[in-house]
Amino acid sequence: MSENRIDRETALELFQNCDLLELGERAHARRLELHPGAEVTFAIDRNINYTNICRCQCRFCAYYRRPEDDDAFVIAPESLRQKIAETLALGGTQILLQGGLNPELEIDYYISLLENIRAEFPAIHIHGFSPPEICHIAEVSKLTVTEVLERLKAAGLGSIPGGGAEILDDRVRGRISPNKIGWRKWLGVMETAHGLGLKTTATMMFGSLETPGELIEHLFRVREVQDRTRGFTAFIPWSFQPANTELGREVEMAATGVDYLRVLALSRLVLDNIPSIQASWVTQGTKLAQVALYFGANDFGSTMIEENVVAAAGVHFSISLEELVDTIRTAGFKPVQRDTLYRRIREF
Repeated sequence: MSENRIDRETALELFQNCDLLELGERAHARRLELHPGAEVTFAIDRNINYTNICRCQCRFCAYYRRPEDDDAFVIAPESLRQKIAETLALGGTQILLQGGLNPELEIDYYISLLENIRAEFPAIHIHGFSPPEICHIAEVSKLTVTEVLERLKAAGLGSIPGGGAEILDDRVRGRISPNKIGWRKWLGVMETAHGLGLKTTATMMFGSLETPGELIEHLFRVREVQDRTRGFTAFIPWSFQPANTELGREVEMAATGVDYLRVLALSRLVLDNIPSIQASWVTQGTKLAQVALYFGANDFGSTMIEENVVAAAGVHFSISLEELVDTIRTAGFKPVQRDTLYRRIREF
């Protein structure tokens, strides 16, 4: 935590008026205080979506399907096994397990899913079920959030991703995802998870309908929970991808690369209590992600062997392990593979 913490007024001033390169220099200096040296970490993992059926039907999402749609699915056990086996064969250490809010799936489905994975693939870390999914499971199963988290953890859940955050402001959420939980519930799930010993990440999808003040408030609400719990391992900002979405017709101009770098740098400066900031090559591409390593990011996310949600919005960046390592190296840094909890595995 920085001795001279940035307050909301200063954060807004920096975001709106600070020269981009100066903002980047400040963020990079802060990154070097937290992570001295030239190492950039990354993980090898795979995103596995267990269902695309979702009652939320968010206006920014191009991935969800209704139960009656021809391409609606719940993943078959054999397909899940094959995906995990392939991930391990490629040196993967974790899977990111997420899905839509499927009204037909109750707690027993998720317990069985986790127990079967743990029994067959004990080495894989399961990073799964964002706060909206946790609240959905609690609602359809008539359980509390605490009960759901306790049972999922006992069944093999290792940590929780930061999906479903979008902007942590209910005015924005009411316009872009009116059927999703509010910001208090989102943060409440994370704080409860931290209390049970589950580490999580936090995210922010910006560039839709939020104001600069609402974007700033998102960062401070995350920071305040982190002050209490120390449970967030990383923060990942990424820009709204408008293609193939209902919301895309309402957003006048998509966020630019400059917008992304400005938000990333500000995130590093405000979130002085979160260890790592991830560069989002999945949404920005590898070239801009290289620049992000000089704007506050110290982590390159993961190889993401499979990714479907962003791809559904028309963004199709992909990368092999060799390309990822070379991308970090040519940006001037040393690549280091990590696990989900940011423990070092090997240097390249």
